[in-house]
Amino acid sequence: MDRQIVSTPAAPAAIGPYSQAICWDHLVFLSGQIPLDPATGQVVGGGIEAQTRRVLENLKAVLAAAELDLGAVVRTTLFLADLEDFAIVNQVYAEYFPVNPPARSTVQVARLPRDVRIEIDAIAVRP
Repeated sequence: MDRQIVSTPAAPAAIGPYSQAICWDHLVFLSGQIPLDPATGQVVGGGIEAQTRRVLENLKAVLAAAELDLGAVVRTTLFLADLEDFAIVNQVYAEYFPVNPPARSTVQVARLPRDVRIEIDAIAVRP
């Protein structure tokens, strides 16, 4: 089994000593994405809906670099700064996973990097 690093300029560069994703055999472990615009490195404005969309687009970009799409995702973890955002996050999330969504956990955390409102990590499976 080879361990492969996944990296793409279409998603924000890592802001610490970690990889955007690691492929190991048939599994792909995606690091948590926060709502950074990959072109500017800045947090997107517009509230929790815009931040959730940006996070999911960033995850899509990392998956594409691994030659996968959101359909390959089997597990996600959502980290929210405020569970009051849960309903809006669910609405956006359902647009990206309309059929057979992955298993998921959602937790409220005390603080996220760059004081964003959401972070999502994922595990995907390669055929």
